[in-house]
Amino acid sequence: MIPLEEKIERTQRLLRRLEEDRPLLAVRVAELGQEHQESAKQFAAQLVNETRAELQRLLEKKSQDFDFFLPSPAD
Repeated sequence: MIPLEEKIERTQRLLRRLEEDRPLLAVRVAELGQEHQESAKQFAAQLVNETRAELQRLLEKKSQDFDFFLPSPAD
């Protein structure tokens, strides 16, 4: 099983690469028809959104795990 920290790092790296690739995507799909260009751009945008959501979920899980291990006063 991959540790949570590594999952977060991998997801951050993927998100960064996807965001850096946006200008290059336009160049790669420029020769395609308009419909295919839009489809590729929509797919890339959806992938970025899903990656952001996954990163947020992982960060929330990390926060919850951290809260779980905080000492609490005894009753």
